[in-house]
Amino acid sequence: MEELKVAHISTGDLLREAVKTQSDLGKKAKEFMDAGKLVPDDLVIALIREKISSMEGGFLLDGFPRTIEQAKKLEEISEIDTVINLEVDEDILVDRLTKRRSCNDCGGVYHLLFNPPKEDGRCDNCGGELYQRSDDTEATVKERLRTYRKSTLPLVEYYGSKGKILNINGDKDINEVFNSIMKAIQPMM
Repeated sequence: MEELKVAHISTGDLLREAVKTQSDLGKKAKEFMDAGKLVPDDLVIALIREKISSMEGGFLLDGFPRTIEQAKKLEEISEIDTVINLEVDEDILVDRLTKRRSCNDCGGVYHLLFNPPKEDGRCDNCGGELYQRSDDTEATVKERLRTYRKSTLPLVEYYGSKGKILNINGDKDINEVFNSIMKAIQPMM
């Protein structure tokens, strides 16, 4: 991440790339992702371990850990300084995710309300066709939220008890949320 001078590691991006390249991991992960379920810990941890071991310096994990077990495995790989918890109303999350669109060709990301393409259904950058990811349908998003409440929400207490949680209001627009995060983490840098 440029502003922080650290690498951004998105497990979602890593998993989507594995699906796109149809690696063994990608084929296994696709079944879970399409159903709105969490990809099993052993697959995600292997992916994260490989990525972190190939890097030097700090990093920002995006979408990991999602379970207590993943958090414990992560502690075996690397020490975590701070966990940012974005608090967002579930209705807002459903609306945000179901209106996201991606380009088939270049991977550009749009939002029908906040960052719409100039031409409906076409990428501004390359003219490619925009599509809704299978994990962004309303039914899948709602299943993802059920999974979050069951498996991921306990991490707030887990990291809170370690004094590592930083709660940020994520209901605001993207720039306000970003500025809130940057303001909150500046004293730590």
